[in-house]
Amino acid sequence: MARTVERWTLPSQMAAEFAGTAILILFGSGVVAQVVSGGDAASLGDHNSIAWAWGLGVMFGIYVAGRATGAHLNPAVTVSFALFRDLPWKKVLPYVAAQVAGAFVAALLVRWNYNDMITAIDPEHTTATQTIFSTLPGNGTLPVGVGSALLDQIIGTAILLFLIVAVTDSRSTPPLANMAPFIIGLIVVAIGFAWGTNAGYAINPARDFGPRLASFITGYGGAWRDQYGGLYFWVPIVGPLVGGPIGVFLYDKLIRRFLPDEVPEEHEKEKAAA
Repeated sequence: MARTVERWTLPSQMAAEFAGTAILILFGSGVVAQVVSGGDAASLGDHNSIAWAWGLGVMFGIYVAGRATGAHLNPAVTVSFALFRDLPWKKVLPYVAAQVAGAFVAALLVRWNYNDMITAIDPEHTTATQTIFSTLPGNGTLPVGVGSALLDQIIGTAILLFLIVAVTDSRSTPPLANMAPFIIGLIVVAIGFAWGTNAGYAINPARDFGPRLASFITGYGGAWRDQYGGLYFWVPIVGPLVGGPIGVFLYDKLIRRFLPDEVPEEHEKEKAAA
């Protein structure tokens, strides 16, 4: 039987990043729209369902794009892998553009689908429903300053990348390849449970900027600002781009450099034959 040869071109890889990130946002922003627009009386979910749906969205997105690119779905992942792994820098901007575009299109679909409920509960399109699409300090209601939100994004994304490279490190004890997306989804769920108060755990510039842009062009005039009136959109961009590389750097210095070298595949075959 002839062996199948895969030839992923840059456009096809961009399409995969677009689709995978869109899946992430359809579940992530979708669940927040359901919870926020439904209100407490509707019993359509809470923070638990939000954390689980974001994690499942990550998992499904990785299954969609994993074969083509490894499924970054996140500029912080892409930049970190260019800095500390073997991702060519020429792919960074195309991947990031595809991720932002996927998040933007998916957010438009969520906005369209939930328009009636959003308009009914928040006709002025204020920060009361802005969190459906993008993050705010203290989720728009709690007394959290921009500095604390920025620190939160750096730490949260460092945790994310530290664990992603740990789970996918073939020299350590990684799960089976088809289980890695599930485990990474659980990582996002755990971060949502533990790091969701200060800044809504964006931990992904595309996840925040794409939907923020979609909300801005569909009636949210204050989309770029927080509930205090200050420019905020840069926090979930800068924080993850700083935190992601820190996470990979720490893993490499604390764990990876002590792991044994990989055994060449030929040696494994020789051992099996013996």
